[in-house]
Amino acid sequence: MMTDQPALPAPPSAEPADRLLADLIALRAAVLAEAGERLARLAPGGDAGAGIHNLANYLALRGHDLRPLQRRLMSRGLSSLGRLESRVLPTLDAVIEAAAALAGAPSPTAAPDPAAFFAGETRLAAEADRLLGEAPGHRRTRIMVTLPSEAAGDPGLVIDLARRGMDVARINCAHDGSIAWRAMAAHVRTASSLTGRRLTVLMDIAGPKIRTEAVATPDKKARIAAGDAIRFVAEGEPRPTADAPFSAVVSLPDLVTRLAVGDRVRYDDGKLEGVVESLAPGEAVVRVRRAKTGGVKLKSEKGLNLPDTALGLSPLTAKDENDLATVIECADMLGYSFVSRPEDLDLLEDALARRGATESRLGLVAKIERPEAVRNLPALIARASGRRPFGVMIARGDLAAEIGFERLAEMQEEILWICEAAGVPAVWATQVLEDLVKDGVPSRGEMTDAAMAARAECVMLNKGPEVGRAIELIDRLLSRMDGHVFKKTPTLRALASW
Repeated sequence: MMTDQPALPAPPSAEPADRLLADLIALRAAVLAEAGERLARLAPGGDAGAGIHNLANYLALRGHDLRPLQRRLMSRGLSSLGRLESRVLPTLDAVIEAAAALAGAPSPTAAPDPAAFFAGETRLAAEADRLLGEAPGHRRTRIMVTLPSEAAGDPGLVIDLARRGMDVARINCAHDGSIAWRAMAAHVRTASSLTGRRLTVLMDIAGPKIRTEAVATPDKKARIAAGDAIRFVAEGEPRPTADAPFSAVVSLPDLVTRLAVGDRVRYDDGKLEGVVESLAPGEAVVRVRRAKTGGVKLKSEKGLNLPDTALGLSPLTAKDENDLATVIECADMLGYSFVSRPEDLDLLEDALARRGATESRLGLVAKIERPEAVRNLPALIARASGRRPFGVMIARGDLAAEIGFERLAEMQEEILWICEAAGVPAVWATQVLEDLVKDGVPSRGEMTDAAMAARAECVMLNKGPEVGRAIELIDRLLSRMDGHVFKKTPTLRALASW
């Protein structure tokens, strides 16, 4: 009978144990050789810590298709390669020693003692404490909460969030101003004192805003549908025409001037996608290929994503440079938007040094939200290593709009793996429990998503009227998940439902 279902992998054929041992030894040798080349690129000066060494080993290993080997190991009760992110060589050495015992042969490697085997986990936990502050005793993943504007004038609001379980307060520097930010930070310090826990502050500098400004539509109720055309204008006023009745001025003129015919443009977190159809001086016409059912309204202050276009923008704007003085004064961590290349980290370090912030007290969280940042993630981690406490935020909103919703699920997994291999704390961000935060009732899908956040060192909730309830729920959820899984590893707590 014909079937459309993919066939299960064929069971491995019986083989002598010494053949499996030989293949494992060859794999280890290949990993070491390839890792040396990767390490030379990641740390050309030769000054790399244990995390970067393990990252190079991990990247080398994952350049191989390990699926056939995994099946062979599983049939002998030896498979552990699927959980080796933080301990590549120790795991290979342990598996080789076990395979050698099965083959009745001397092992060319010795399995490390437990402390050395789990050293990567210990290193990651220490880095998370250094960056984010210590986790509460009942869960490993910290809870970060974006403070609303009213938190500046309401210390009780911040104290309430802390008592419900907030560990990190996020201040979004795209809104409000330095007076409000100082007040928010002061309220967090007060809440820390009252709760007896060290709460930390992340201040997220805005970066370049790629948004619509003034817009023109055929009428107030008009919605854009597939097949419609939008004219984006670099400067001046919107210019609607009969063939392109929707028009918007963009916040950055370079957005228009760097586009090429065929480039994709996504609007408002991917609610609409089109391709550049034609170009003229200072403007681009985009033909809509896909839009949300019922159409999409064209509004000002909505985000634009250009996944195919190299904008060449500096991630540090003049506003950001001015805001750094307040960040240095008030924050424990700085959130860095639009970082894509290692040189972007140097740019920030130079700006901090000009303001005297050369010490490593201020942590740095790189927001991964563009395809270049994903491709350059190992190089970004290597460049940041040793400078100051460092973490990565998986900014899933912009990232999904840039790489496409279809690829987001696998990419957020891969980012978690890379961070774990390097011993870098990860923040799971964007629209976590969004329905609960806004409306008081979570969806089934977002509950599953929130549970998956237990594999990160921190999860971020956005502001909203029911954020307090969301904190309490995710606090309980993360605590329960910690009993079942650590990163990719099931911990096998006893089940109580059967």
